[in-house]
Amino acid sequence: MNEVRSKYARLGTIGAIAIAGTILLSSCAANEGGTAETEAPSDLAGTIDGAGSSAQGSAQEAWIAAFQTANPDVTINYDPSGSGAGREAFIAGGVAFAGSDSALKQEEIDGGFAGCVADTGYVQVPVYISPIAVIFNVEGVDTLNLDAVTLAKIFKGEITKWDDPAIAALNEGTTFPSADITAVHRSDDSGTTKNFTDYLNKVAPEIWDAPAADPFPYQVGEAAQGTSGVVDAVTNGTNTIGYADASKAGDLGVAAIKVGDEFVDYTAEGAAAVVAESPAGDTASATDLSIKIDRSTTDPSHYPLVLVSYIDACIEYTDAELGPLVKAFVSYLASEEGQAEAAASAGAAPLSADLSAKVLTALEAIK
Repeated sequence: MNEVRSKYARLGTIGAIAIAGTILLSSCAANEGGTAETEAPSDLAGTIDGAGSSAQGSAQEAWIAAFQTANPDVTINYDPSGSGAGREAFIAGGVAFAGSDSALKQEEIDGGFAGCVADTGYVQVPVYISPIAVIFNVEGVDTLNLDAVTLAKIFKGEITKWDDPAIAALNEGTTFPSADITAVHRSDDSGTTKNFTDYLNKVAPEIWDAPAADPFPYQVGEAAQGTSGVVDAVTNGTNTIGYADASKAGDLGVAAIKVGDEFVDYTAEGAAAVVAESPAGDTASATDLSIKIDRSTTDPSHYPLVLVSYIDACIEYTDAELGPLVKAFVSYLASEEGQAEAAASAGAAPLSADLSAKVLTALEAIK
């Protein structure tokens, strides 16, 4: 593991690179983000394919660029097709790893993974922590405060006008248009949706009575494909609101959410604080470091509307050449250098030193 870490000790910062739609991130990324100072070329060689989380998209571009610069004989392809699609592809053996904003379900684990040697198990490790931003584009409105109950009513279709008294009460001094609300949600199975709905279910269960799930649970509002689709719909629509990984908020307005008695803007630090104090997930093990986010915090230094995005991989691959490549790449993602890259390129909250060490230990199981 020290060898893997040392390869990236001199990697410089790659600038953020925007992606749009479900494009394929590949070896071209190494030429788009600038250059990185590296040690002598490594002896790693080969190609690995991954798919999944579109929230990881900007970070994956930067990670791939840096890793391929340090390892010029390695090609990494990543398709930001959405968490659900990524998990399905990994389960079917179509990709070597999945990026997912939602932890594997027990039934997915029980079904096995076609690309893994039978009964050898899997690795699930967090590599990307990010706030989820409630983005809006409302005529004449620059700032917006929302509590969980009001947010739940908007996305459930129970509040349909921007000048609704419940919204006005949270935003004293702001004049809202008497206009219909267009609430935009993901049309695809999405870990971002699962985290968003988990927050509403945990904090406003009297309104949001559907459990957390990758598909959006109610037949209301407007649906859009992927993170980029939601952002485009909010940007190009009228009097719109949506949710997306904070790295994709751009110039859109972003609502402050109520935590305890205060309205809180998202920060990487606030997201990291929640994750640090959250318990292990239901499927957690030595190689499954899933986390159950504490959404109900009342500490205003915390931002509970956060996603933890994972990499899912095999402990032993049916194609034995994939293991060393996946192990080296994901170890870079979880390293101090890789986390700094994600922070610089996508505004992610770096893993704590303790969590990073646990991830790197778990990855030692990959053969």
